[in-house]
Amino acid sequence: MSPSRSLLDVRPLGSLAFRRLLIGRTVSTLGGFMTMVTVMYQVWDMTHSAGWSGAVGLAQALPMVVVGLSAGAWVDRADRRRVYLATTIGQAACSLLLAAQAFTGHVPVVVVLLLVAVQASFAAAGAPAAGVFVPRLLPKDQVAAGLALNAVSGQAMMLLGPAVAGVVLGWWGIGVCYLLDALSFGLSFYGVFGLPALPPEGEKSRPGLHGILDGLRFLGGHRVVRGALATDLAATVLAMPTSLFPLVNEERFGGDPRTLGLFLSALALGGVVATALSGPVTRLGRPGPVMLCSSAAWGAALALFGLTTSAWAGLGMLALAGAADAAAVLSRTTIVQTRTPDALLGRVTAAELVVGQAGPHLGGLRGGLVAGWTSGATALVTGGVLCLLAVACVATATPELRDGRPDT
Repeated sequence: MSPSRSLLDVRPLGSLAFRRLLIGRTVSTLGGFMTMVTVMYQVWDMTHSAGWSGAVGLAQALPMVVVGLSAGAWVDRADRRRVYLATTIGQAACSLLLAAQAFTGHVPVVVVLLLVAVQASFAAAGAPAAGVFVPRLLPKDQVAAGLALNAVSGQAMMLLGPAVAGVVLGWWGIGVCYLLDALSFGLSFYGVFGLPALPPEGEKSRPGLHGILDGLRFLGGHRVVRGALATDLAATVLAMPTSLFPLVNEERFGGDPRTLGLFLSALALGGVVATALSGPVTRLGRPGPVMLCSSAAWGAALALFGLTTSAWAGLGMLALAGAADAAAVLSRTTIVQTRTPDALLGRVTAAELVVGQAGPHLGGLRGGLVAGWTSGATALVTGGVLCLLAVACVATATPELRDGRPDT
C-alpha cells in the first residue's frame, strides 16, 4: 500500500461545498472549546465551588438529551440548511450575551449557566441538521472519508482550543474569549449559507410525538444501526475511564498532576493519530467489523491500563484506547449516515447524539460507584472486560453488523 493511501483520505476536499463546511466547522469547534474552558474558569472564579463547576457539565449535556430527539423530528420536516443557519445565529447570540455579562460583571452564576444551557439547546437542534450535510454533498464512497476529515479537525481543535483559551484568558480576559467564539460562528454560517435547500428526501416526519416514535421504531427494527448504537453504549457506559483518572493516578502514580494531565493527552493523541491514518479504513467500506474490533480494543486497552504499574506503559495503553475509540466513532457515524434513509436521518442522528452524551456520563457514574466499593484499578479492569463481553454479544447477535458489507 502506498504511503498516501495510508494517510487520511482527502478526496472530499475536491468538493468546494465540503471545504467550506469543514473550514466553518473547524473554526466554530475551536471557539466552542474556548467557551467550554472559559465557562469553567468563570464559574470557578465566581463560586470556588466544585458543585457549581459540576453544574457546567449538566448545563451543557442535559439540553442535548432533552432537546435532541424532538429536534430530530423537527429537522426531518424542514429544510435542514435553514434549521442549521437559524440555530447557528442562536448560538452566536448566546456567546455575545456571555461576552456582554463578562464585560459588565456582577451577573449571578445562575445566569451564566442559563446562557450555557440555552446555547446547548440551539446546538442540540442544529446538530441533527448538520448530520445530513456530508451524505447529501458527497458520493457514498466518500462519506466515511468526509466524516474522518470532520473528526480529525475536531480532535485537533480539542487539543488546541483549551490552550488558546488559556492564552486569551491570560492576556485579554473572559469577555474576549466569548467574543471570539461568537465571531467563529460567522464562518460556520458562511459555510452553510451557500448550500442549496436540503429538505428531506422522501416522506417528511409526522409532527410531534408520532414523528419521534417513527424514528425510534426505525432504530428498533434496523439491526445494523441498532447494533452500532448498542456497541457505543457498551463502550461508554461500561468502560469510560476519565472519571477514574484522578483516583488511579493517586493509587498507582503518587498523585502527580503532570501524570494526570498526560492521561487525557494520551487519549487525544491516540485519536488524532488514528484518524490521520484512517485512509485504509475509510476506503475499506466495511465499518461494521471495524467498529466491533475497535470497540473491543478500547475495552482491552483500558483493562490493561488498569493492570499496569508503569506510567509509560499506562500512557501507551491510553493512546491505544484513544486510537480505538476514534476508529469506532468514525465507523459508527458512517453506519448511521449511510444506512439511514434521508427522511429519518435527523431523528437517528439525534438519537446518536443522545447516546453519545448520556453514555459517557453514565459510564462516569458506573466507574465512580465501582471504584468506591473496590478501587480505581478494579473499576477499570472490570469495565474493560465487561465492554469486551458486551461487544462480543452484539457481534454474535447481529451478523449483519459483523459481516459489514456495504449492501447488507
